[in-house]
Amino acid sequence: MKNNSIPVSKGRTLVLPVALITSLFFMWGLANNMTDTLLAAFKKIMSMSDFQTSWIQIAFYGSYFCLALPSAMLIKRYSYKTGILTGLGIFIFGALLFYPASLTQQYSHFLIALFILAGGLAILETTANPYIYELGPADTAVQRLNLAQSFNPIGSITGVLLSKYFILANLNQASEAERAQMTAAQLQSIQQAELNAVMGPYVGVALLTLGLGLLIFLTPMPSGSDSGPEIRLGATFRRLAGNSNYVWGVLAQFFYVGAQIGVWSFTIRYAMLELGIDEQAASSYYLAALVLFGAARFGSTWLMKYVAPRRLLAILATAAMVLTTSVIWGSGLAGVLAIVAISGCMSLMYPTIYGLSVKGLGADTKLGSSFLVMAILGGAALTALQGKVSDWTGSIHYAFLVPLGCFLFITAYAMRQPQRSA
Repeated sequence: MKNNSIPVSKGRTLVLPVALITSLFFMWGLANNMTDTLLAAFKKIMSMSDFQTSWIQIAFYGSYFCLALPSAMLIKRYSYKTGILTGLGIFIFGALLFYPASLTQQYSHFLIALFILAGGLAILETTANPYIYELGPADTAVQRLNLAQSFNPIGSITGVLLSKYFILANLNQASEAERAQMTAAQLQSIQQAELNAVMGPYVGVALLTLGLGLLIFLTPMPSGSDSGPEIRLGATFRRLAGNSNYVWGVLAQFFYVGAQIGVWSFTIRYAMLELGIDEQAASSYYLAALVLFGAARFGSTWLMKYVAPRRLLAILATAAMVLTTSVIWGSGLAGVLAIVAISGCMSLMYPTIYGLSVKGLGADTKLGSSFLVMAILGGAALTALQGKVSDWTGSIHYAFLVPLGCFLFITAYAMRQPQRSA
């Protein structure tokens, strides 16, 4: 690493290194949202319950939870560049494991592959944001970070398109009842073809990422490091636990991620049920939700010039509650459009909750940020609960009571913010 490292440029932006690190924002957006469509895919392939399919998100976001603090320690001990290359290596390994998983046809093997893959993404997300700051003048650091983050929703949309045309389009249209009537050999043949379709995009992305990793390894760039004061876990944790605004913020982030992943994970299934369409056609509504999410993020940022962030958060969380109620009690196209519109309300929530939570933490911001990343566990826990509610009630509509409760908590969090948070 030392042989191809260069000093940080104080006067100019390192264009090629910035471009390479920015591409990572695209890559993890692609992987995150490609994985969301697997719930609908595995429900069809293996005739699973909604709770059983939710183990996909438990594996994925549970890995984020486990790797958040180790990622921070890795950067502290070595360097940002080491963190990037480590994250890429783990991600590639996890994605390549989809190949043997498709041969064994074991659901648990796919879950192990997802857990490892997501561990690599957790390291990348923890590392890439601060690393962008290293790659040019300090006075343009915010612009570089905003530019990099703008590629994340583009990656998300690309991930859904890959799933739509390479996974969902290749699912056999035989229903669960029809599959139950097949011989073991017939069913295995169909499932093998479907699991090969699941495997293909992940292995392809792994090979593409391998090339990207080699470019990053060979490109001279600052290795970077976190040279701040040593983290004292016990004392910092006690201070954070005594900060009620921060504790509420971590909980709000937990509920937000749970709501986001739950809404997106069940969008395809809801559209299939209400419109009588297959997985591929239903994924178009999920794609529309992501496009709206990206567009609304820019719109919300502009609105913050005129509306206080805490107030805008309260307004959109309340709107999300109204729309979620429409999803629960509505039906047909109206219900599907309501679930799509929820994404517009969610667009500002993660960064706004994050910003309000770390405000005033000072030297505790670094570890405080790690716990906010760990709050992504909500995507695993609450999606599983949503699957359980769907199975218990026999209605995917009632499953949306879970995100409804999440948006209620976020509204309460926004409303308890002091006036000075404006």
